[in-house]
Amino acid sequence: MGTTLASQLIPDILTYIASHQLAVGTRLPERVLAERLRVSRSPVRSALQQMADQSLLARHPEGGFAVAAAALDATPQAREEVSASERLYLTIARDRIEGELPLKVTENELIRRYQVTRGQLADILRRIVQEGWAERLPGYGWSFVEGLTSPDAYAQSYAFRLLIEPAGIRDAGFTLDAGELRRCRDEQALLAAGRVFEASPAEIFDANTRLHETIARCSGNAFILDALRRLNRLRRLIEYQKSVDREQAQRRCQEHLELIDLLLEDRREEAAVFMTRHLGNALQEKQATAAR
Repeated sequence: MGTTLASQLIPDILTYIASHQLAVGTRLPERVLAERLRVSRSPVRSALQQMADQSLLARHPEGGFAVAAAALDATPQAREEVSASERLYLTIARDRIEGELPLKVTENELIRRYQVTRGQLADILRRIVQEGWAERLPGYGWSFVEGLTSPDAYAQSYAFRLLIEPAGIRDAGFTLDAGELRRCRDEQALLAAGRVFEASPAEIFDANTRLHETIARCSGNAFILDALRRLNRLRRLIEYQKSVDREQAQRRCQEHLELIDLLLEDRREEAAVFMTRHLGNALQEKQATAAR
């Protein structure tokens, strides 16, 4: 049964590679795939091994698996499907931001509104639920989470992050997860090297929140991690509403690389100070962009 599930995951992993436009040699972290596909790591690990056996993946020098050239040629149809799925996802997000979608809605209403099949909608809804901005109601309905809709609330969210994220780095229980931070570093390095100019707003947001939540997890303080996760769910839609300044986004990715290196070198106090400056810079940039 495990093997069957693993085999079923292979198309989903290929779709993940296509949707993120991953380059040959990019490492595929088990945890990220398991969270994205909503399964345990075991079937993901089996699927990755099967893909390696088919030459779709290669062994990564630091362990695990990386994208091989054959994976990029395996799913031309998947790339078209991903593009259409991404457009639908962003359309739903935009309609929710602009108040075109009510807080509660049924699947049938969404199917009629967007002229999609139930299967196509189910994939999008799974993603939205995983990201935390909607949940299933008893019966056939869905409820969207009310996000941050005002500039003041948005600024307050950064003020709150400035309180908890540097504190998490300084927490006495902080334990570095070097492996996970290096995986985040690979992702940030790819964005900083130019991928940020092609990536979707969702991809940039996911990469950045993944890093910040990884650092919060290292704090060992479950309340800091839970608070940041809840806040990120509220931030997601307002981030989509804002136009992405790609050059600013690239600078933030470069700052992320500096932050990760400080942590990997065990220079925690410097990292905490850097985190304060990083979040302050990000807030100023976003406020300046909104004012234009």
